[in-house]
Amino acid sequence: MQKLNFPPFDYRFKSTENNTSIFDVIRKKFVVLQPEEWVRQHCIHFLLKEKKYPKSLINVEKELYINGLKKRYDIVIYNNNGSLHLIVECKAPSIRISQKTFDQIAQYNLALDASFLMVTNGINHYYCQIDNNLEKYVFLKDIPNYQSK
Repeated sequence: MQKLNFPPFDYRFKSTENNTSIFDVIRKKFVVLQPEEWVRQHCIHFLLKEKKYPKSLINVEKELYINGLKKRYDIVIYNNNGSLHLIVECKAPSIRISQKTFDQIAQYNLALDASFLMVTNGINHYYCQIDNNLEKYVFLKDIPNYQSK
């Protein structure tokens, strides 16, 4: 798989006749290794190891409904009080991050109401904080580390 712009981590692969899988420490199972999953797993380990978010506050690939349509987010991180802290949208390295990607995560955030957003294709990472008073996104150099409250 392609080298990404994330710190390396110790991953576990499992091969079968038809495909290769990678172990997801959040879902506690092997998942088929696709380019987007490669990015998702790197991002999960970045959030765990570098940003110090606890596993218990991270949720991966769950369904949500927006305007009656079934969608699926990549990663969310909760605050200790159950509110949403961060939504992460992962794309394959070959996918260019565009306005469409930001529109997608913004649409998710209308339903989820997180404080921070992250968009990554494993090569380029974009972070923003939602300013509810001014109703706009403020782009950041990085997302904050975990702080228990």
